[in-house]
Amino acid sequence: MLLRGSIIAATMAVGVVVAASVLLDLGNADARSGGLEREKAGTTLALAPLSLGNPSAAATLKTRRLDEPRDREAEAPPPFRYRLAVGRGDTLGGLLTDLGVPTAEADAAIRALALYFNPRHLKNGQEIVVVFQPPLAASDDAAEPTAGRFLGLEVEPDYDVAVEVGRTGDAFAATKTEKTLTRAPVRMAGEIDSSLYLAGRKAGMPDAMLAELIRAFSWDVDFQRDVREGDTFEAMFDRALDDKGRSVHAGPLKFAALTLSGKRHAIYRHTTADGDTDYFDDKGKSVKKALLRTPIDGARLSSGYGKRMHPILGYTKMHRGVDFAAPTGTPVYAAGNGTVVMAGRNGAYGNYAQVRHNDQYSTAYAHMRAFARGIGRGKRVTQGQIIGYVGTTGRSTGPHLHYEILLNGAQTNPMKVRMPSGRALAGAELKRFEEARDAIRARYAGLATAAQFAKAPN
Repeated sequence: MLLRGSIIAATMAVGVVVAASVLLDLGNADARSGGLEREKAGTTLALAPLSLGNPSAAATLKTRRLDEPRDREAEAPPPFRYRLAVGRGDTLGGLLTDLGVPTAEADAAIRALALYFNPRHLKNGQEIVVVFQPPLAASDDAAEPTAGRFLGLEVEPDYDVAVEVGRTGDAFAATKTEKTLTRAPVRMAGEIDSSLYLAGRKAGMPDAMLAELIRAFSWDVDFQRDVREGDTFEAMFDRALDDKGRSVHAGPLKFAALTLSGKRHAIYRHTTADGDTDYFDDKGKSVKKALLRTPIDGARLSSGYGKRMHPILGYTKMHRGVDFAAPTGTPVYAAGNGTVVMAGRNGAYGNYAQVRHNDQYSTAYAHMRAFARGIGRGKRVTQGQIIGYVGTTGRSTGPHLHYEILLNGAQTNPMKVRMPSGRALAGAELKRFEEARDAIRARYAGLATAAQFAKAPN
C-alpha cells in the first residue's frame, strides 16, 4: 500500500514521464520488497494503460510491451551472406532449396543467373554466396526460426568475372562485373633438396604453375632419376591481383629452367605466327615430343623396366613397363595424340587402356580404378587428355599406374626409348622466336625473386 501511494504521488507531481520511469523500475522495487507477485507487477501493470491516477495523460498513451522495438526499420538487422562450396553432384537449385529458399524464388534467381552463366557448369569446390535478409524478430508462437527473406546470390564463373543476382520486389535480375585486375610478372627460384614439387611449394609457387612446369619438362626429364639434391629450378609467370591486392590467378608460365647436375635446361613460352603456342628450348625446338615419358603428375617411380621379384607371384619375372605409385584417383594422361584401341578389363592388368599413336607407337595403362568419361574403343584422344584414374585393379599390391610403350607391337623401356622430336622453328619464325626469347631473358633478369620481394621494405 505504501509502495502504490508513492508511485501515485510521484506521477501526479511530475507527470507521465516520471511515471513511466518508475514503472520501468517496478520490477526492481518488486524484487526489493518481495511483497508483489511477478504476474501482478511485471505483467498486469506493464501491459495496462499508464493511468496511475492520471486519466487525461493515459488517454494520450499507447500500450507497448517493454521488450518491443520502438523503430523496427531502424533496428532491422543487415543482410547476411552465407558462403557454401559446391559438392560433387550438387545442383544450384538443390543447394538453394536446402537453405530454405522457396522453389519458385530459387527458379527465378537461376533463370536470371543463366543470362551470364550456365549453372550446370558449376564445379566441385566452387564457392557460392547466398544473401538473406534476416527476420526482424522471432515470433513468440513461431514453430521454428526461419532463414529470412532470400535476396539473391553471387557466383564467380572465372577469376576475373563476377555475376550477382539481386532481388527487386518479387523479381530477380543479374549483373555481370569484369573485375579490375593488375597483372605483373613474378620470378621464383629455389634449390631442390628432395623433389622439384616440394622445392616449388617451399618457394611459394602456385600449384597450377608448378604442374605446368613439370609437364613442360616431362618429355625429356625423368623426375625420379635425373633430379638430384642440389639441383635448382627457375620460373617466371604472370600473377593477377584484385583491387585489394589479393592474388587471384597465376599464369601462364612464361619461362622456366632446370639446372640438373650442373647443366641448365631453359624453355620459353612462344606463340608462332600461325597461332601455335608452345614451349621451345634456346634453339627454337619444341620441347614436346610424340609421347610423354611420365603420363602422370607428382607420382613416384616405384618399379622400373626389367627383371624383378614379382611382389605377388614370388618369383623373378620380366616387368615390361614402369610403375608409378600415386594416390587412388590421380588422373592418368594420354601420352600422345591417338586412338583408343582397347578400354576395359584385361586379366592381371585390371582396368586397362591401350592407345595407338601411329604405325609404330602405342601406349598402355593398367590397374586403373576407372576410365574417364567418354573413353572407349575408337575414341580419339589428345596428348595430356585425362583417360583414367589411378587404382589397384587386377594383380596389384597397391594404387599405382603400370605404363608401357609398345614399339612395333613390342613392349620397350619407356625411360630409354628415343622420342621423336617436336617442331623446330626456322627462317623468319626462328628470328621472331629469338627476339621473344631475348625479351623474356631481359625481363627475368630485371625481376627480384619472390624471396627478395618478401625482404624488401614497404
